[in-house]
Amino acid sequence: MIGAENWNIIVVPYNPNWVSEFKRIEGELLVAIKDEVLSIEHVGSTSVEGLHAKPIIDIDIVVENDLFSIVTQKLKEIDYEHVGDLGITGREAFSYKNKEHLMEHHLYVCNKESKELKRHVTFRNYLRTHADERDRYSQIKIEMAKKFPNDIDNYLLGKESVILDIYKKCGLL
Repeated sequence: MIGAENWNIIVVPYNPNWVSEFKRIEGELLVAIKDEVLSIEHVGSTSVEGLHAKPIIDIDIVVENDLFSIVTQKLKEIDYEHVGDLGITGREAFSYKNKEHLMEHHLYVCNKESKELKRHVTFRNYLRTHADERDRYSQIKIEMAKKFPNDIDNYLLGKESVILDIYKKCGLL
């Protein structure tokens, strides 16, 4: 759940069940918001076959900007709470409760024009089609998780140069 105080960073090999876990979460979301969303995107490392990841599903709900307040209200009705952008412009984060039946996930709502949405989707799609870069990213994630198992800031900082290099290669920088 977003906002966890005690980090225990565990990076595991890709699990093909992550696709079906995403579908389960997506199905529950669509019951409440299907008429208001353009798409629900499985992003982050669990969305890339073969990529090591923290076993947490990252999800971007894509909306037209004028529907954000409606989507927020409908998500609240199914126990998701808007917690702001958490310092990253272009995506609004939601925490949740009463979701023990679903795999741990991070839920964001993004306007269809959001640069953050574009970054998530472009990075995901690049890694899906460039196995060498996927494997390089897996390796740095494994190394940083071993080096900083309880320090999310240094874990993220340790991956940054590889991520920025991949961003350049896929046209994000």
